[in-house]
Amino acid sequence: MAEKPDVKALVETMPDLDSRKDKKGKVHTTGKLTGPKWPDAEKVYEAILDGGREAVAAVVDLLEPIDDGRDYKARYVLAGLAAFVCRDGREKHRAVYDEALASRLGGDRPKPVRAFLLRQLQTAGDKSAVAAAGKLLLDEDLCEPAAQALVAIDPKAAGEALRRALPRADGPRRLTIVQGLGVVADAASARALREALGDADREVRIAAGWSLARLGEDGSVEALMKAADAKDRWERIQAARACLLLAEKLRAAGKGTEAARLYKHLRDTRRDESERYLREAAERALAPST
Repeated sequence: MAEKPDVKALVETMPDLDSRKDKKGKVHTTGKLTGPKWPDAEKVYEAILDGGREAVAAVVDLLEPIDDGRDYKARYVLAGLAAFVCRDGREKHRAVYDEALASRLGGDRPKPVRAFLLRQLQTAGDKSAVAAAGKLLLDEDLCEPAAQALVAIDPKAAGEALRRALPRADGPRRLTIVQGLGVVADAASARALREALGDADREVRIAAGWSLARLGEDGSVEALMKAADAKDRWERIQAARACLLLAEKLRAAGKGTEAARLYKHLRDTRRDESERYLREAAERALAPST
């Protein structure tokens, strides 16, 4: 059995913070870290990864709840490992890294630490981290970094996790999830997103319109035309933009009739001078090609 690495000692081999001298010759730290030379860093990363999941998790356990600089070496190592394991040929090491970080996302570990881990998984995460990240979508403080990590790891899996969380989400979490569903264009969420067009929160309604447009589904034409007639000026503008986006996608998919319905609606309802640009955009789209 391979000898377990001294993780703390390996982390401590990272350089001290950069320093400078003032006019009186007194040395001050700058709060910045130039970092080790890459060949030196590689040796540290390999030694930790060769120690398996427990060694990587031991680095995580060196993190402080508050990022006040005391644990900068551990943070530097974990961020460096995220880049290192994404290299070609490092698939086994990447699995070790991801499993270790995913194992530390649960429990009562401080939320700032878990948010940091999610940001590293956004870079290096694979499907092994999806389940653990998905459980944090309903957490008030961790929903956004969890959603960002999921979207980066696997759009399809992210869509499934976001879709499951949506019915139980409210406030900023609901907005984040609706936006995430649009980013990954989760077709299975069309019905839920159409329902979100009637949400009590204006920003959720706007995000739902954009997300529906991203899906390019003709079943949302009526719902988006209705949304585009909102009385609130900002919401009306954003819903009209969603109509234009959906129309472009429909026309590109060969669904010209459905696209024309959206263009005609904007042409006929944007009569105020302040909305002239929308009316003209719709008219150009409807004009016969030459």
